[in-house]
Amino acid sequence: MCETLRENIKQKLENGDYNCEKELTLSIISGKYKVVILWHLGVEGPHRFSDLERLFNHVSHKTLSNQLKELIDDGIISRKVYPEMPPKVEYDVTELGKTLVPIVEMMYDWGKKRISQLKEEGIIGS
Repeated sequence: MCETLRENIKQKLENGDYNCEKELTLSIISGKYKVVILWHLGVEGPHRFSDLERLFNHVSHKTLSNQLKELIDDGIISRKVYPEMPPKVEYDVTELGKTLVPIVEMMYDWGKKRISQLKEEGIIGS
């Protein structure tokens, strides 16, 4: 199992600052784009940074870099640098990250069904 964890999450665990295990899970996957990054890597396989950038409208380089760094720090994704010129870097889901993919897929299914319901009820446009 992966031994990495962001320092602020480790500190909260050591201090008993989480009220329940769901808070830990949410603190790891919450953040702009994290769930979507995890879904794409978990379902589609490895992506380069530029591929991930294209998936999001108006994402800044810094924001995407920060989200990837946090996911790496928490052991959810990995970053592989290939020894070639020009340098090639790919991001992929770790074994630990793969355990979160079914949860993300369930969130996707729930959201898809809910959007459909809201459209049928006329709450949002089709």
